[in-house]
Amino acid sequence: MRKLTYFIACSIDGFIGDPEGDASAMMRFVDEEFLAFLKTEYPETLSTHGRRPLGIDDLPNQRFDTIVQGRASYDIALKEGITSPYAHLREYVASHTLKESPDPNVEIIADDLVGRVRELKAEDSGLGIYLCGGSVLAGELLDEIDELVIKTYPIVQGTGMPMFGAGFSVTEFALESVRTFKNGVLVRTYSRKR
Repeated sequence: MRKLTYFIACSIDGFIGDPEGDASAMMRFVDEEFLAFLKTEYPETLSTHGRRPLGIDDLPNQRFDTIVQGRASYDIALKEGITSPYAHLREYVASHTLKESPDPNVEIIADDLVGRVRELKAEDSGLGIYLCGGSVLAGELLDEIDELVIKTYPIVQGTGMPMFGAGFSVTEFALESVRTFKNGVLVRTYSRKR
């Protein structure tokens, strides 16, 4: 069974964006050192549009071959006219409102999100599934998440969009590693306690 990994950026106080989901306040921390880490360790999490200018467009996927993202995350690319933001991956967008995919590389999951993700996890592949944003989406898939990779930026927002838009429940994860960067960013990796 392959892993579903929630790879997410957040503030110290656990918000992935402002109340509307805007995470631009965190972008200034993607400096040379941190970008080198992303290019080396998690290149497939960089959008296809972003990979090209970095000269890593043809770099093979190392950790993931599939992405699942929410409609709001997908809309960020659509507003820029990009219909397949992760063309180097199999792309799935969870949405009850987007009835038809604007791109042949993007499949819409309108019903039975958990069932579809379980099917993806059961596929025979050496690479995992990248859960890319959406507080609500992460909340809906919390029971399916096998790994958390949390990029914590050294800011406090006070309020905003939480990492998990779900009701109260306690789910335990075990800390696997912590990596620190000179600019104050931490990358923590957790695995689900079984």
